[in-house]
Amino acid sequence: QVQLSESGGGLVQAGGSLRLSCAASGLTFSQYAMGWFRQAPGKDREFVEAITRGGRDTVQAGSVAGRFTISRDDAKSTMYLQMNSLKPEDTAVYYCAAKLTGPVIPGLDNLGSSSWYRYWGQGTQVTVSS
Repeated sequence: QVQLSESGGGLVQAGGSLRLSCAASGLTFSQYAMGWFRQAPGKDREFVEAITRGGRDTVQAGSVAGRFTISRDDAKSTMYLQMNSLKPEDTAVYYCAAKLTGPVIPGLDNLGSSSWYRYWGQGTQVTVSS
């Protein structure tokens, strides 16, 4: 049974930092593309950042460019999201997602699409105060 478990969320002041983790089990983690999405109250779920298998490529939303960094540790079956210079508009529930992929790098349209991913975590709340 595949499980994704996010952690690291919390309350932080604007300008602060948090590091989210997504621990995976029940899958061969190295074979999966991984992504972070977020959903603020009353809004649709939106793409944040993704990383391909092996960490060869990453893609991120423009709203987090230069502030967030995605990474993965295949030995620990864990993905991370380092979030710096946080803003109140970053407040949301953050979800990690996983999709089994082959050696061909997925296209950006897929990596940034929530419907493309197969497995999801339960989410972790990030609240940024002004």
